Amino acid sequence: MKISIVTAALNNRGGIVETLDSLLMQVHQDWEYIIIDGASTDGTVDFLRSCSTRFGDKVKWISEPDGGIYHAMNKGIALASGDAVGFLGGGDTFVDELSLKNIADAMERTGADAVYGDLMYVSHGHKDKACRYWRGSQYEPGIFNSGWQPAHPTFFARRSCFDRYGVFDTDLEISADFDLMFRFLEKFRISSRYIPCTLVRMLSGGESNSSLRKICLAHRNIYRSFRKYGYNVPPLYSLRRTLPKILNMLETYIQS
Repeated sequence: MKISIVTAALNNRGGIVETLDSLLMQVHQDWEYIIIDGASTDGTVDFLRSCSTRFGDKVKWISEPDGGIYHAMNKGIALASGDAVGFLGGGDTFVDELSLKNIADAMERTGADAVYGDLMYVSHGHKDKACRYWRGSQYEPGIFNSGWQPAHPTFFARRSCFDRYGVFDTDLEISADFDLMFRFLEKFRISSRYIPCTLVRMLSGGESNSSLRKICLAHRNIYRSFRKYGYNVPPLYSLRRTLPKILNMLETYIQS
């Protein structure tokens, strides 16, 4: 099974290097890495040119202005030739050499349209120590009402799902990842399997949680996503969505 990994980046040469190094160490080597760069000026383009020489078509890239992270990710989907597609930020890495094998094995064994697992948040200065964990569970119809969603960096869906059910809705800005997974799982009920292990190490401080304004914007756009597909926003949804994050952070802090 060939897996496409897409990274949208801007002036993040070091992060791209780390993500690529993580791919190179994987036991499962049937992958392609697609970097959609927003016309960086930090040496990223020179590095990507060197990748073309070293890795050929295994590393694909574009460097040009774009309309933001999800517009860039949509470009990556269009370039993807893998059986499945996933998305990592520059600097995000797989936790060990078996992560891609676990993903490919789960999809091949179960025939699922999508798989996902647990996520480990780390800080820039301590990338081997968890700030907190995002622990998933198996999807069940209606579970989104509780504030549940898969951890997007661990979510790998078959290429055919994007063809049938669409790509990221860029109008929803920083909530486009929620919208895509909600659409795939809740609206169209694609088959999915939860992999009960940590797959990805993600740098903390994502766009949707970078400020109170961004958090409010994310919640507003998630509400838009519910309504777009004809679902009512559940009572106390914001609390249901935020409380598990707070409890998870407290649990990680106590354990540390």
